[in-house]
This record gives sequence, C-alpha cells and structure tokens, in this order.
Amino acid sequence: MPKVSIVITVYNEEPRYLAEAIASARNQTVPPGEIIIVEDGARRDYSAVYGQASDLHVIRQDNQGLAAARNTGLQAATGEFILFLDGDDRMMPNSLALNLGRFANCPDAVMAYGGYRMIDGDGAPSFQSRMAPLKADQYATFLEGNCIGMHATVLYRRDALAALGGCDPAFRACEDYELYLRMARHGRIVPGSEVIAEYRYHGANMSGDRAMMLKTVLRVLDAQDQHVAGHPEWERARRSGREGWKQFYARGQLAAMQEALAGGGRRAHALSGLGRMMTLVPGTTMKAAAMEIFSRMKQRLRKGSVDLGDLRRTTPISRHFGYDRGTPVDRRYVEDFLGRHSTDIRGRVLEIGDNAYTLQFGGDRVEKSEVLHVDPDAPNVTYCTDLTDGAGIPDGIFDCIVLTQTLHLVYEFQKAVATLDRILKPGGVLLLTVPGVSSIDKGEWGDTWFWSFTPASLRRLMEEQFGKQAADIASYGNVLTATAFLYGLAESDLRPHEYHVTDPQYPVIVTTRVVKGGHAAAAT
Repeated sequence: MPKVSIVITVYNEEPRYLAEAIASARNQTVPPGEIIIVEDGARRDYSAVYGQASDLHVIRQDNQGLAAARNTGLQAATGEFILFLDGDDRMMPNSLALNLGRFANCPDAVMAYGGYRMIDGDGAPSFQSRMAPLKADQYATFLEGNCIGMHATVLYRRDALAALGGCDPAFRACEDYELYLRMARHGRIVPGSEVIAEYRYHGANMSGDRAMMLKTVLRVLDAQDQHVAGHPEWERARRSGREGWKQFYARGQLAAMQEALAGGGRRAHALSGLGRMMTLVPGTTMKAAAMEIFSRMKQRLRKGSVDLGDLRRTTPISRHFGYDRGTPVDRRYVEDFLGRHSTDIRGRVLEIGDNAYTLQFGGDRVEKSEVLHVDPDAPNVTYCTDLTDGAGIPDGIFDCIVLTQTLHLVYEFQKAVATLDRILKPGGVLLLTVPGVSSIDKGEWGDTWFWSFTPASLRRLMEEQFGKQAADIASYGNVLTATAFLYGLAESDLRPHEYHVTDPQYPVIVTTRVVKGGHAAAAT
C-alpha cells in the first residue's frame, strides 16, 4: 500500500479530544505511514496524551493559524498521500482504505473524499450530513457551495497539493474551501458517500462564529475573480454560491438565537451574532429570517402549541407524489444517490423502465445503453421480459444495472434480485433504490404496489444474494422531507439544507450499491 501521512493540528483542544483523534488515526484498517502533530501555539500541555509513543512526530510552532499549521505538516510529510485531521475530530476505521480505493480506481486524481457525521462533545452521533453531489464541472460545483464539508474526509495526493502551495495562510478560516476551489481547477476529484470521519461540535468550534465565517467565505469567492471572468456558467455558479452562503449562515444564526431563547444557549452571544449577521446580510434574506424568529417566538408564547397551517388536512396537497408541482421529493434523493455513484455507470448498462438516468449520469462512459420493460411498446426497449426470471437476457453481460423505485412493484422480489445477480458481470455494479416512507400510487401501479423497504430488510435481502461484503446500504430522508413527500409537496417546496439531514427512522428512500463478487465500500 502507498504511504499515507496524517497531519493532526492542535491549538487548544481538550486533551481527551486529542487522544481520540490520535487513536482514530492509529486504528485505521490500512495503517498510516506516519502521524505528524503540529502544535500551533498550543496553550495546553499534551505530553500526557503523547506518552512515550514512538509513532508520533510532534512539531511545535508559534500560533500562525490553521492554514499555516497544515502547511508545516505538509512540509514535514513524506507520504505519497496526506490527510489533515483537526485535534478534536475523529476518523472512521475505514477512512484511508476507502479513499485509497478511490485513487486506485482513478490513478490521475489529485484528491478523494467521503462523507461525515456530526458528534457531540461526548462523541455521541447526532446526524449524518448529506452534501451536494460533485458534478462534472468540478469548479462550478464548488463555486456553488462546499460539497465536502469536513476536511478530515479528504485524502490528497501530496505532490499535487505541494505543487499548488498547500493552504493559503491569508485565510484564517475557510482555508479548506479555498483549497478545494484551487484543486478543482487543476485536477480530478473523486467523491464517495460513505461516512469516513466525525466532526465534533462542542460550542467552541471556529465555525460557531457565523458572521466571521460568512465574511471569510465571501472573501474566498471574491478571490475567484480572475478565474470566473469571461465564463458565464462560472459567474452564475458564484452568484448562486454567494446567495446560498448568506442564507446558510443567516439561518444558522437564527437557529442559534432560537436555541438561546429556549434556554439552550448563551443569549447575549447569540444576540450579538444576530446583530452582526443583520449588518452583513441586509435586505430580503434577513427580513424573511427575522419573520421566522418572531413566528417561532409567538409559537413558544402559545405554551408549546404547534401551528400546523396548511398541513392541518386529511387529504394530501398532491396525489401524484408532487409531479404536478415539480420534481418529487424522493427523486431529489434518487438523483443525489446516482450522482454520488455516477462513475459506476459505465460500459454496458441496463436500466429498468427507460434509460434517462443512464444518459444523465453515465454520459460518455456508457458504451452501450439498454432498457428492460414489461411493455413492448415502451420507447427504446431492449428486453421485454419479467425481472423475476429475465428470460432472454444472457448471463453476466452488464457492467452496471440501474434500478430505481421499481423493486417494490415485483411481488417475488427475491427472484428479481437473483436475476440481477445472474446478468451482472463479475465486478459489475448494481445501483438500486427502493421506497421507504411513501404513499401508494393511485394510478397504473396501484394494484402492483406490494412493498416498502427498510435499511434492515434491504441489507438482509442483498447479503443473502450477494454476500455480506458486497452491498453498501444507505437511507435518505428525515421527518420533514418524509412528511413533505407524503403530502405530495415538490422538491422546491423545501430548502436545500433541509435535505442534508438524514434520520434513519424516517427513510424516504433506501439505497444500495452492490459489487458482484467484490467489496462495495472498498471499491467505491
């Protein structure tokens, strides 16, 4: 395996947090080649944490900021790859293995990353973050927003990072976001969806100063002038990004104020932050935000009563899953899932129903696109057959099968999964989504809408057919998006950040990525 350098930056973290960070670096399934600790003007004595360990290379310097501390670690690193871990965060045991697997599948990549989840001060998980998928135009994606979210999920090719000068010390916050923009302009980035790191939120995080973070992130986008000039799509993406960041931090400050009003935070601190945010983001955004605050305060004065508003009804707003209002909520999640795994859609691809997603997400990686449908008059049909036996489809011919929101319509779904196994090539990938919390179709599919699935049921189904290591199971949704989907609201009726929270008790859809005869997670 190639050598990986893990650089842990330390300023004033709790010793127990640092101990957990070091332990998470040591406990990788693929051991790092070296662990470098950079104390950037640390105000605590961490010698008891380090002990007599010989595997730690500790560097101490005067406080110069997070970017400079990371550059110190970069200069000392000798590995082919490098990862930066803050002293209060943690890596999951398979972090290095998964990202190295992505580099193995894409040797020309300059960086790879995965997902993360939030934990509280005691290390208990709070929620899993769902970031926006990385689109074909990497630079435009990052201009619109930070689709990584946590630096410890990123593994860099050290030579590529060093060639760009590492982190920019001019940015004492958002230095990771600025770096992603530079990397996106200079090389290929490979994404993944698995949770490979944990971000600890304990109240003293730099990101808690939302006004400072907003000023800095807007400065990062302003610094892109020379690159976006003359590129209409990039200019549009940056405008969208600026507005998105304003709303993100404004809403975050509002949430902090609401928490303080409820007795769960420091009121003076929250009020000061709100005042600074009002100065930074005037106009319609903050007016709407202020109205939300007063609305919440009025609700609390009503002794905890809930204003159901438009939802106080016994009939849905739409009986067509929201199609008559726009894009359905579940399709937002389906497309997020396919976007995260778009590189799997390649070679000879079979899609059930039509080949729209194959063409949308596979692009020029697809050598041959084929369609299975039970209706011979459906457009572009290659195979007109029942999925339970797949009559007429040869064994082991597909590099990828895309099956979205269909398996629940097959009464003998175990036989359908056996067919999928039979017609996949060894090493081929199945990308499958099924409904979790859902209404039942009132039209043509109502009489054959047999099932809904949970993560547990889909995991057992896939493991029984493909083996325990072959399937990676995930769920998308939370109580808000599930409620919206049941009422027939459209994707646009909710705010983008409301899709980013995943609550396993309310899965709108459940997904699996299966590698036939392989390890789904390691191959991602």
